[in-house]
Amino acid sequence: MFTVRPLKPTFKSYLPPLQTDVKKSLHPPVKKLEATLLPGEIVVNEVNFVRKCIGAEKSHDDLWGKLICTNFKVSFVTHEALAQPRFQVSNRLLGEHDIPLACVDQVVTVNDAKGKKKVLGSNQKLKFNPSELILYCKDFRIVRFSFDEAGPEGAKKVCLAIAHYSRPADPQLLFGFELIGTRYLGSSEDGLNGARPAGGSQTPLFACSSDWDREIKRTGAAEWRVCSVNQGYGVSPSLPEFFVVPASLADQDLRQYAEAFSGQRLPVWCWNHPNGSALTRMAAITDPLQQKRLDQRICNAIIKSHPQRGDVHKADLDKNLPSIQQVNNSLVRLRHICVIDPFEETEEKWLSSVENSQWLDYVRTFLKHSCDVVYILEGLNASVILQEEEGRDLSCVVSSLVQIMVDPHFRSLSGFQSLVQKEWVMAGHRFLDRCNHLKKSDKEESPLFLLFLDCVWQLMNQYPSAFEFTETYLALLSDSMWVPVFSTFLFNGPKHHADTMHDFLEDKKITLGEGEELCLPPVWDWSQQLSITDQALFNNPIYVGKAAPYAHNGAVKSFRRTKHKTWSSTLRGAPPSQTGWSSTLRGTPPALARNGLQGSQGTLPRRNSLAAQLKSDLFPVRDVPESPSERFARDWFSGPADPQGLLLPQLLPSHLALWRLYFLRWVPEAVIPRGGPVTAVHAVSQLAHEIETLQSQLRRYKGPTPGSTPRASPAGGPPGTPHAEPSRMFFKAGSLYEPSPPPEFLSSSFPFTPVGNLCRPNLRGTPISKLLNGAKTWLSTETLAGETA
Repeated sequence: MFTVRPLKPTFKSYLPPLQTDVKKSLHPPVKKLEATLLPGEIVVNEVNFVRKCIGAEKSHDDLWGKLICTNFKVSFVTHEALAQPRFQVSNRLLGEHDIPLACVDQVVTVNDAKGKKKVLGSNQKLKFNPSELILYCKDFRIVRFSFDEAGPEGAKKVCLAIAHYSRPADPQLLFGFELIGTRYLGSSEDGLNGARPAGGSQTPLFACSSDWDREIKRTGAAEWRVCSVNQGYGVSPSLPEFFVVPASLADQDLRQYAEAFSGQRLPVWCWNHPNGSALTRMAAITDPLQQKRLDQRICNAIIKSHPQRGDVHKADLDKNLPSIQQVNNSLVRLRHICVIDPFEETEEKWLSSVENSQWLDYVRTFLKHSCDVVYILEGLNASVILQEEEGRDLSCVVSSLVQIMVDPHFRSLSGFQSLVQKEWVMAGHRFLDRCNHLKKSDKEESPLFLLFLDCVWQLMNQYPSAFEFTETYLALLSDSMWVPVFSTFLFNGPKHHADTMHDFLEDKKITLGEGEELCLPPVWDWSQQLSITDQALFNNPIYVGKAAPYAHNGAVKSFRRTKHKTWSSTLRGAPPSQTGWSSTLRGTPPALARNGLQGSQGTLPRRNSLAAQLKSDLFPVRDVPESPSERFARDWFSGPADPQGLLLPQLLPSHLALWRLYFLRWVPEAVIPRGGPVTAVHAVSQLAHEIETLQSQLRRYKGPTPGSTPRASPAGGPPGTPHAEPSRMFFKAGSLYEPSPPPEFLSSSFPFTPVGNLCRPNLRGTPISKLLNGAKTWLSTETLAGETA
């Protein structure tokens, strides 16, 4: 027997080998859904198979994923993406579907089968398995999650965790403290938080005497001095360690006077007018026996600080302005109108409902009162004392608005930030209580800072070229109140800040080196939240600064305005009857409306003149004699406005508008696709970028010398073309001959997107939504309901 050697195979296959792992081919590996966590952030509870509701009913646009509660935020993680084109500013601390726990106002659980609904609080029990979770947020969002496919126990636990962690019992439980402790102990050097040398902020924080010294020199307040009597907070627990007082008041006198004022809040300086008049604030005098003597002593000291020894006027804000509770109730009513009440039930009376909320009335009241103070400072050349019971709420709004109206420095980005730091943070505004971060007392909550930002927006809306920043900046600044990692909005004053940090260091047994401090960052360090690209959204493309550059005969020069003795003489505009001063100061009906009509003065309003002139005898003659403040306004409004001078707002109801970007940005019905003010901003930004590029080329251009060869452009452009300097504009210009088309993601809510952030019944098919989506005529609800989309 012999064996036959098997033949060597000669067949060669050119096909890929057959996949034998059938399971692997049918089920490719899926990336695990995990939340992106910051240092010190931990997952408290989570549940899978959660549906984030995009529409009112079950919709194919809904997203499936995992709902996670951490000690910082509510996070929804998904692999899916929304189909429609959109844009949303990217926050480095928060994802697209994240909500900070501090932003959660109410946690509502729903059980559809049993028809039950419960508002959850901290340490409460939930007796039913929730089928839905609705989060009502302080930034006007309403976000809804469905637990149809999720485990009932997991859904219940994550709802209870959100309710508990959104109501911390102590300031140290706010996430910012966990973040700085982790970064310090972990020796991280990425700069978000932790130990660092003191005084590294670009915006002056007014925590040291040098910042106040610079402000005194900038305003020319020669007869005022920086006082250090409160170092260690030994005199007043709510004033900063350094503040400014009249030079004639000695430290010994201040210590003696402090006990007579509410909260020991001595009179402090806010700002000086170039004519020498000063803006100050003080708390109420609690000792009636010393009332007259102290009033006289303080007034005499302020008079001595005035170069012309001008008078002193006292403004009692508690008598003339709404209370903090009235302001809060007004915002609650406005929130219901904008995002909670169904549009199909409210749209016919929507404007009257907004008016009945009184929010715009309060905006007008604060603006009008600030104008009265401006008249005293500039028109009467007198100083003003803003008096309030505690001197740290209403006076913050009025003093800030007055300085913005009169001083163009505070209409720049850096100046505005220093103003908020000086008049709100260091003046002891109770941000912790007014924002209600600890959810302890609704009576202490009040949106005064939001009211102030709305007033600033009204001024921006009337004088768009006078402000360096945009309404996007104001909206993002307001949203930052609900990101609990910034020292700006987490404390009730400088002493509360210092005491809390000291207690935190002792509790964590952290020892700092010499020259170091463990600190939460101020909100002014925007790189913590936004990229350089997104920060360009802050820059107003039509801002007119102190020196506007222009090119003349190939040379770049700066256009500077002629200096005048007083700012009021540089600014002119519409007559006072068109500004609402008559109606707001005396309660009488205005003679003219801001619609292009001409009155007896023979002047036309400077903006939006749309109607033909009408005879003056069509308007009734006023019986009430003109007041001095009205004459001041009439003189000011009689000519064109100077963006770098005094600004007085127009105050008729037709002049004030609802801040649409903030209050309606999450409402799908109110969004105008590829429309709204951003379309104009897009076009102007491109033009500004093109002008910047041309000016940069002019500045860097060097003519060729005889016999030399033109240099090639590093960017690949024509020979001799230099590199363009980085632009401050968010929207860049395209080719000189082929301008870029408007981006698809532009809408009236830019740079925010309402998709997935507001869900409520009756969301689709309402008349206003159909009108905004192209309906040509306004029809009844029944008619539109029968139409096809």
